[in-house]
Amino acid sequence: MSKILLETKNLKKYFKVSNGFLHAVDGVDLRIEEGKTLGVVGESGCGKSTLGRAVLRLHEPTSGEIFFDGEDIMKYQGRQLRNLRQKMQIIFQDPYSSINPRMSVQELIAEPFLINHQCKNRQDAFHRSAELMDVVGLAARLKNAYPHELDGGRRQRIGVARALALSPKFVVCDEPVSALDVSIQAQILNLLMDLQEDRGLTYMFITHDLSVVKHISDEIAVMYLGVCVERAPTRELFQNPVHPYTKALLSAIPVPSLEMRHKKIEIIRGEVASPVNPKPGCRFAPRCPHCTEACTQGDLCLSEVSPNHYAACCRVAELGQSREEEKV
Repeated sequence: MSKILLETKNLKKYFKVSNGFLHAVDGVDLRIEEGKTLGVVGESGCGKSTLGRAVLRLHEPTSGEIFFDGEDIMKYQGRQLRNLRQKMQIIFQDPYSSINPRMSVQELIAEPFLINHQCKNRQDAFHRSAELMDVVGLAARLKNAYPHELDGGRRQRIGVARALALSPKFVVCDEPVSALDVSIQAQILNLLMDLQEDRGLTYMFITHDLSVVKHISDEIAVMYLGVCVERAPTRELFQNPVHPYTKALLSAIPVPSLEMRHKKIEIIRGEVASPVNPKPGCRFAPRCPHCTEACTQGDLCLSEVSPNHYAACCRVAELGQSREEEKV
């Protein structure tokens, strides 16, 4: 078994609101092997981005444990935390709002070197930024260009270069291609995969696009209203989803084939429950067609339904059996 680089245990992040606490992340357990990619999927507002930022401690977790390279980083403060940030980086969703519009390309990429005192002077930092520009596919002629002069793909390449500047082990990719055209998305995804292979990077790849996550991830975690409802290796999740929410998500993937025009789409009906002071039980229960009284009695934890395949559903065994009977 490969080394576990990042692990969370019962990680929670609550935000104080006028009428209580918003449970953005509520008891998430994750494990990411070194050199692998964990895809985190779910609809907007499910807590994907908050989870990524809580792991990096950009949002200070409410409670829980985070282990990075075998060490409990929840105890880190001051200089120790600052040194940790060199090993853990993030690529933000919007490449324009995440960079300073008053700095040129070479200044933006050189900034991490200067802030962390990795270079003797600005000239040395600019030299290293030029090397990174070549790595991420930015032409040298763009070094004096400003963000407003570039398209979205080139801006996101700046974000990738900044994340790589300090040679991190772990990178949170927070929907890095959702704001880009489809052709540019493919270029950035291939760049990220090439960099992972060359540098041995470990990714948490956050997205709502299931086609993208299938392409890049080794394992997928499905989130709904702050909790992880299913986690499994990519192939296993797509071939054998067990949680009703995961099944509905996968059925909604458009397939460009006339043979699939009669494909059954499992429509999720009902209203999304409030994440503020949520009631005990399965968060998906108000919208689940298989909901029973048992689903609302208490909070559900991930349980193993097959090797390395986990789901948080009290009716997994029944639903799995009925599915097998349908196949027969």
